[in-house]
Amino acid sequence: MSRATLMNFRRLANTNVYSKNREWKLISFMNGKDIFYSTNCLTKIAITPKCLCSIHIRTFINIFNPGGNDQKKLYREKQLIGYSPEQMFDVIQDTKNYKNFLPFCRESTVIVKGKDHAKTYLKIGFPPIIESYVSHITFDSPRMIKAECRDGNLFKYLITQWNCDPGLKDNPNTCVITFFVSYEFKSQLHSALANTFFNELVKQMEQAFFVEAGKRYGKPCIKAQKL
Repeated sequence: MSRATLMNFRRLANTNVYSKNREWKLISFMNGKDIFYSTNCLTKIAITPKCLCSIHIRTFINIFNPGGNDQKKLYREKQLIGYSPEQMFDVIQDTKNYKNFLPFCRESTVIVKGKDHAKTYLKIGFPPIIESYVSHITFDSPRMIKAECRDGNLFKYLITQWNCDPGLKDNPNTCVITFFVSYEFKSQLHSALANTFFNELVKQMEQAFFVEAGKRYGKPCIKAQKL
């Protein structure tokens, strides 16, 4: 935290708006602002590194759970792409190489690999959230891959599923991809933080598989079409 930020915070703490007796705690540095909250009255303030730009007071519960109690989230997308089901299945099931092409994946180590199941240790980091867990994977080659997080610290559950169905009847090098993600955080704080960017994050990760397919198999034979 910069010296100017601390000076601004001290001046704010001595004003009549905020009591001198309150205890303030730094949460994080986000969007150019140091975010503080009061442990006594459950409020927060935002201070820029150079000057105090605004004061925004809300209850602690509303800050970190603006959407109410429903923390279950769902993302689904379906599209026709220019790769075969076998090609896409090969990319998606290659969990040991996730760290090499999947955004935010810091580690990926296969623990168990069977005919129709696998376990892979994954470490995913997208500030301010970092999660390590074992992904329990079941698959039906080349049609379906399903991964579940059962022992994570952040998620109550995390389910990811890919379906690779045949595409155009006259073109075996096409397929219909259905990508499904369902999750729920254990913490209201993490849920609120993720709500602001999780859909965009999931889209980036989904796109990474198509980019990797291009590196392995060349350009797609048709332009992708959302269904």
